[in-house]
Amino acid sequence: MTILDIGRLALIVAAPTLIGATVVYAPRFCAFVAARWQARRPEEPVPIGPPIQQLACDLRRLLRLHGELTASAHLAMRAHRLWAVEAAISVRAVEAARALGVPHPEPEPPASLNRTELRTVLHALAGAGLVLPAKVGPFIGDGRY
Repeated sequence: MTILDIGRLALIVAAPTLIGATVVYAPRFCAFVAARWQARRPEEPVPIGPPIQQLACDLRRLLRLHGELTASAHLAMRAHRLWAVEAAISVRAVEAARALGVPHPEPEPPASLNRTELRTVLHALAGAGLVLPAKVGPFIGDGRY
């Protein structure tokens, strides 16, 4: 028996084990290599919210709707709808303030900003260059802040 024959015999005996180990460990090895490859590449910046143009458009639309509701709706219908619109204005105003780096109070998750905070944030956004309607408010004050 020559050295070549011994090598062939060892390869035949070890082949099933090597194939099994490849099947088991190849996905882990590929995932490790992919993670290392991804770590070498610099991360691309990810926006934290919608584009500022969309936020400004939504704020203008909601403020216009608020003005229309204040002027036209029946008192019983108006209170609930105004509160809902003001909550939406509050959410968009906080998102826009974050996007522009304008200081603003952080409301608790179920609540929205109260009317003075909301008016202050909207004026600060307008001062930061966001185009909003000239008249802001009056916002309702029924104890929901």
